[in-house]
Amino acid sequence: MHMTKHLPNILTLIRVALIPVMILFFYLPFEWSRFMACWVFVAASITDFLDGYFARKHKTFSKFGAFLDPVADKLTVTTALVILLQDHPTILMMIATAVIIGREITISALREWMAELGERSAVNVAMVGKVKTVFQMMAIGFLLYEADLWFIPVYQIGLVLLYVAAGLTLYSMYVYLRAAWPMMKE
Repeated sequence: MHMTKHLPNILTLIRVALIPVMILFFYLPFEWSRFMACWVFVAASITDFLDGYFARKHKTFSKFGAFLDPVADKLTVTTALVILLQDHPTILMMIATAVIIGREITISALREWMAELGERSAVNVAMVGKVKTVFQMMAIGFLLYEADLWFIPVYQIGLVLLYVAAGLTLYSMYVYLRAAWPMMKE
């Protein structure tokens, strides 16, 4: 039981620890390095799913976990987007990266402000936020992998998924801001 209680937080800490590993693999000068960076990102994404799953299954919620989980998510996604942007600095990649990172900062600040007002539940995670996350994780995985797989243009698919994720990001930010708007007008 003791290990089960701490498993979600351990998985979240592993996700944070995987960030420098992903960076290292991304920049290693080997043919297989992007492949490994992709798989480290996939492993981090799986820990994101598993920590929530185990926390719900075993009803082991902690204040530390509630703080660390979204921070780990944002650090992982932001780091991956920044290294991808640095690797392919195009205007569309910059716009998508700025939209996704800007939304994360905006919604984090909004949630903190709403919590101070005692209205935290007004900006709970919406389904569009979950769908956005799925597109975002798939896009980043494809972009990190980069190489074509047989006849499949992996990087181009990743770009399309990233643009869809950016659109969903804007929409989800609108949903959160609309929910908070009544308190903002006061």
